[in-house]
Amino acid sequence: MGTMTKSGTTQPAYPRTLPRRLGLLDATTIVAGSMIGSGIFITSADISRQVRSASLLLLVWVFTALVTVAGAWSYGKLAMTFPKAGGQYVYLREAWGDLGGFLYGWAVLLVIQTGTIAAVAVAFAKYLGVLLPAISSRHVFFKARFLSVTPIEIVAIALILLLTWWNTTSVENGARLQNVFTTAKVLSLVGLLAICFTAGNGLATTSWSLPAASDLKVPLIWAFAVATVGSLFSADAWNNVTFLGEEVRDAETNVPKALVFGTGLVTTLYVLANVGYLNALPLSGIATAPEDRVATAAIGAVTGGAESGTPALIMAVVILVSTFGCLNGLILSGSRVLYAMSRDGLFFPSVGRVAARTFIPVNALGAQATWAALLCLSGTYSDLLDYVIPTVLMFYIATIAGRWKLAPENPALAPKTLADRIVPVLYVAATAYVTIALVVFKPAFTVAGLVIVALGIPAYFFFKSRGKPAQP
Repeated sequence: MGTMTKSGTTQPAYPRTLPRRLGLLDATTIVAGSMIGSGIFITSADISRQVRSASLLLLVWVFTALVTVAGAWSYGKLAMTFPKAGGQYVYLREAWGDLGGFLYGWAVLLVIQTGTIAAVAVAFAKYLGVLLPAISSRHVFFKARFLSVTPIEIVAIALILLLTWWNTTSVENGARLQNVFTTAKVLSLVGLLAICFTAGNGLATTSWSLPAASDLKVPLIWAFAVATVGSLFSADAWNNVTFLGEEVRDAETNVPKALVFGTGLVTTLYVLANVGYLNALPLSGIATAPEDRVATAAIGAVTGGAESGTPALIMAVVILVSTFGCLNGLILSGSRVLYAMSRDGLFFPSVGRVAARTFIPVNALGAQATWAALLCLSGTYSDLLDYVIPTVLMFYIATIAGRWKLAPENPALAPKTLADRIVPVLYVAATAYVTIALVVFKPAFTVAGLVIVALGIPAYFFFKSRGKPAQP
């Protein structure tokens, strides 16, 4: 309900925009904190098995760094032009209409954000089990065909609910927590680098030659592209800060800066971390690290400790800090996409309402947490993430293509410098290269991802037919 003004009109009790309460530091830590999860400590093992070369392992991460920063830089002008809640959803809606925006929001709801939240929460619970052995999947409380309840799932869901509640208290509280944990995990990565660089000596003996064609399952040009999937998604979620565009002060300037500062910092640390791994371990040691825990194996190698002893405990604590902060950033930002969809009349109206005192979209946070918790129990989140990977890349391409489409009618998006013209083209070319490789060599993933998105078409017409934007 609203309140009556002196003129007799009804004034909404809730705002149609969210207050701008976040600064540049907050926005930057949301970028960096959402990117750094557990991937950098694990994915190099699988990448090294695919490329079978130390030089190509590093090149994969350099490629990832360049592509990620180029993508973030390319989104800058969109963030300047449309500093609204929902970010990328808004960019796609403006360029390709309500259906284009809705399909992205649908994928965010169904798996991109909620599936990542579930996966990160479960990773946190598993590493907590290193410190507290009672938290283990061996203790099964209930199991059915599509449902599994163990201490792992209980801890994961409890953490999702805890951080969801925390982010309902105020956006400043969510940002403060993000600042603290992003700082902690950046320092943890720097500490890991220091250990690997000062105590290791493997670079001098590392072979930098390219693999023989017979050692690869597919031609090198395609093997490299497929191998980048793990690194690209270890560096993903940088776009989440755009979801909060409506809540960042001076968003037209601060969001683009945060995108470039955050991605530049994280991807530089990622490349250096892999140099550190190679300084501590031979390539074969990275490829065969137990359970792909490369960072644990590296610390064990340079300290002389058993991988199941002190190194495992150290890395468990580091990854707990990393996943906790990552999860907070994902929960804080992802809910704004659902809020924006509801505000546009493309989702349940109640999801677009905000709390009168805190101006937080609490219903959107609750909807996100509910679906993420169900994915935790179903155990299907990792499969869904695999399926949607090619689709996520396609959404990135569609977003940049949308920028070009909007430029003729929106001078702010028109390229004004040589970099404006070249960087987005290079980003689309690199992303298309990886997408084509996945379509050719992992077609099942591509088809399944497109099916998930296609399911959003009837959902779109359902919500569109209701024609009920969120009422304040």
